[in-house]
Amino acid sequence: MVIPVRRLRIARALCDNPGRNLLFGPPVRHQTGGLARVGGSARTRRRRMSPRPIATATISFGLVSIPCQLYSSAENSQKVRFNFLSPEGTRVKQQYVDAKTGEPVERRELVKGYQFAKDQYVTFKPEELKALEAEATQAIEIVEFVPVDQVERAYIGKTYYLGPARGGDKAYRLLGAAMKKTGWAALAKYAARGKQYLVLVRPVGDHLVLEQLHYAHEVRDIADVPSGEGEVAEAELGLAVQLIEQIASENFDPSKYEDEVGQRMLEAVERKVADGTEITAPAEEETTAQVIDLMAALRASVGGAGEAESGTEGESEQKKATGS
Repeated sequence: MVIPVRRLRIARALCDNPGRNLLFGPPVRHQTGGLARVGGSARTRRRRMSPRPIATATISFGLVSIPCQLYSSAENSQKVRFNFLSPEGTRVKQQYVDAKTGEPVERRELVKGYQFAKDQYVTFKPEELKALEAEATQAIEIVEFVPVDQVERAYIGKTYYLGPARGGDKAYRLLGAAMKKTGWAALAKYAARGKQYLVLVRPVGDHLVLEQLHYAHEVRDIADVPSGEGEVAEAELGLAVQLIEQIASENFDPSKYEDEVGQRMLEAVERKVADGTEITAPAEEETTAQVIDLMAALRASVGGAGEAESGTEGESEQKKATGS
C-alpha cells in the first residue's frame, strides 16, 4: 500500500513526541485546530502556530511579583525518531531484570539506592526522598543582579523565553527596561520537579529570557584542557586573519543553515513509506592523519576563498548586463 507523502507528514507531526522537558517537566500539549495547519514546510509551520506556554511562574523582585509564562526557545518537531522493533516488526518493551537471579522486576517494586562502595547501597523510600526535595513554589526568586557580560557561556544550559501572564505586562516591561538601562542580569533560584535550579533572567529586545545555569561545581576548568604548544608566526597570523575576513559575515543568520542529516533522514523515511525503497549508505573514504604545511594550506585557503568571491561577483555582473 502506498501512503501519500502529505499523509505521512501529517501523521509524523501528530504523533511526534518532543520528549520530557528537563527543567519544567513534559510540555503542555494543545490541539492545532485542524490538519491544515500541519502541512507545509517547517518554517511555514513556525509562522502559523503561536508558541504555547510550557509552565507558569512568578518573578519575585523585591516586593514586586510578576506573573509569567515560560516558553521553550526551540522545537524538535522535525527530528526523526525511531522505535525499537523485533525482527518481525512489532514493538518491544523494556523490562527490568534482577542482575543476580535473572528474574524480572516490576516497575512498582523498584527502590532507589545510592552506591557508596562496590556493590554496596543505601536505599531510600519515596517519602524520604520527598522530604529532601525542594518545594515547587513556581517562584523565580531573584537573589542578586550581575553584569550580563560576566556570565561565561560554559555556565549557560537550556534557554527559555519568558512572557507576561495576565496582569503582569507593566511590571514585566519595567524589569526588562531597568536591566537594559543598567546592563545587569538577574540571578535567581527556581524550584521545579523537586530540584532547585540556578537561573539567569536577562532582557532581549522587549522580552525576557530565562537561562538555566550550571552550578560552579558542575563546570570544568578550561585550564585543564590542553591548549597546544608552539609559537605563532606573524606571517601565518596575517594569512589566517585574511582568510577569516574573506569568509566573515557582519550578521549572524542561522536561517542559512539546515540540518542536512536530519533532512536526508526525513526524505529516506518518506521514500521507504511511499515505495519501499531500500536505503544504502555511501561508501566511506579512508582518511589518514597527515602532516600539512600550515603556510601552504593557509595560502591555498585564502586563494580559494578569493576565487569563490570573485566568481560570485562575476555572476552578479553578468546577470546585470543581460538584464536577468
